[in-house]
Amino acid sequence: MGSLLIKDRRLKVLFLAAFVALTLAIHYGFVLEPLFGHAKWVHSIHGRFCYIPIAISAIWFGVTGGLLTALSISILVLPYIFLQTHHAVNLSGEIVEIVFYFAIALLTGALTSRELKIRRKKEIMELQLERAKRLSSMGQMAAGVAHEIKNPLASIKGAVEILADSSTAEIDKLEFSDIAIKEIKRVDGTVRDFLSFARPKEMRFESLDVSDTVKSIVRQVESQASKRGIRITAEVEDNLTIEADREGVHQVLLNLALNAIEASTDSSEVVVTLSSPYADSIEISFSDSGEGMTAEEAEKIFEPFYTTKSSGTGLGLAVSKSIVDAHRGSINVISKPGEGTELLVTLPVRKDR
Repeated sequence: MGSLLIKDRRLKVLFLAAFVALTLAIHYGFVLEPLFGHAKWVHSIHGRFCYIPIAISAIWFGVTGGLLTALSISILVLPYIFLQTHHAVNLSGEIVEIVFYFAIALLTGALTSRELKIRRKKEIMELQLERAKRLSSMGQMAAGVAHEIKNPLASIKGAVEILADSSTAEIDKLEFSDIAIKEIKRVDGTVRDFLSFARPKEMRFESLDVSDTVKSIVRQVESQASKRGIRITAEVEDNLTIEADREGVHQVLLNLALNAIEASTDSSEVVVTLSSPYADSIEISFSDSGEGMTAEEAEKIFEPFYTTKSSGTGLGLAVSKSIVDAHRGSINVISKPGEGTELLVTLPVRKDR
């Protein structure tokens, strides 16, 4: 990286040297005078032309670079001012021009330095803000994980103490063994959800028949829905294929389907639709018949550990959103209190979209 910066600096210096050489060649009559003679406008062009390398140098290297370029040009034009014998030179005009060289160097350099300071200050503030957000997010995540693990651990501790008591009846031991195993699985699920969110796996894109995937998800959750008398209506367009991560898409769709069932009231309906309204994308919708959400709640549902359910980590939708984002897709919430909720997933047909 350092060598690249040095190389870039050298190229800039060479560019400025070539530019200064061109302006001096114009000044001394090597470029335009053979074509137009010693016209006054030719000399005027040089005077204004010299401002360009001075300004560029001040932008690239600050006040010091601008002043050095102005000084170099001034020294190199002195022989023209004091040794010119072919025609008269307006000495006062040349001196004023030199003064302007230094003025432009100072002004451009000062403005550039001020702009750089403002930009660096802004970058530092943005980094500090980002660091604060990360620390806040880490604190919330740590608190969320601790909260989700605390209750299962207390249950496991109580169950183990009862199992260790020799006076506990065998039938009770079986019951508390089941409780311990259930709570251990709950802790394991919390940790896995946390790891999925904090360290998402690499996406492996392949051709995926999303129509078959949606149908499979519907069949997978029908049994759970039927226990509460919930009907699942599927409106799936056939033969829709996209480039996607198979496991990631399955995880997202299964999570959204289960959420729709959990949000619905007993003996109601969940509608799942898959369509391709545009040639370059597909849309998958999950509509429940639950209580719906306010606009404030809808804005928060993708935040880690935010949940309105009595159980769960609140990481499911956050993980789902991260997977959809990795596919360059989107997931939107359409909900009103008392009117249910629709979660609409849009995925591109090709991963480069």
